[in-house]
Amino acid sequence: MREHCTYDYAVIRVVPKVEREEFVNVGVIVSCPAKEFLEARIELDEQRLTALDPTLDVETIRAHLATIPVICAGGEEAGPMGEVSPRERFHWLTAPRSTVIQTSPVHTGLCDDPADLLEHLLATMVRAARLVDSGKADRIIV
Repeated sequence: MREHCTYDYAVIRVVPKVEREEFVNVGVIVSCPAKEFLEARIELDEQRLTALDPTLDVETIRAHLATIPVICAGGEEAGPMGEVSPRERFHWLTAPRSTVIQTSPVHTGLCDDPADLLEHLLATMVRAARLVDSGKADRIIV
């Protein structure tokens, strides 16, 4: 039987115009210290993002978002943040900011496989729902 352990996660958001408080979820960070797991995945939907602000510099945003998984991984590539503990990196990445790239509040739960959890969170919190024709009626699949 798999052992359940506590985890924390935050959704990574891009907020094109902070004053409007509109955002697009673009990734997730999951921390599970008991499994020595800290990982972030980014899935940027440019069409959804530019619908909020067509003048947005998407390439610059993409470059900044790309640093988040690197910081999670730690090591020299992550710069000075790569030298601190995974838990400190998680807290630094999820600290409140009023910039274009932000994270949601941190949420906590129990899981047995943080990698599976990360995929589930991406599917439910980041990826756009799509309509599927079931033959009877359309339904939303996430």
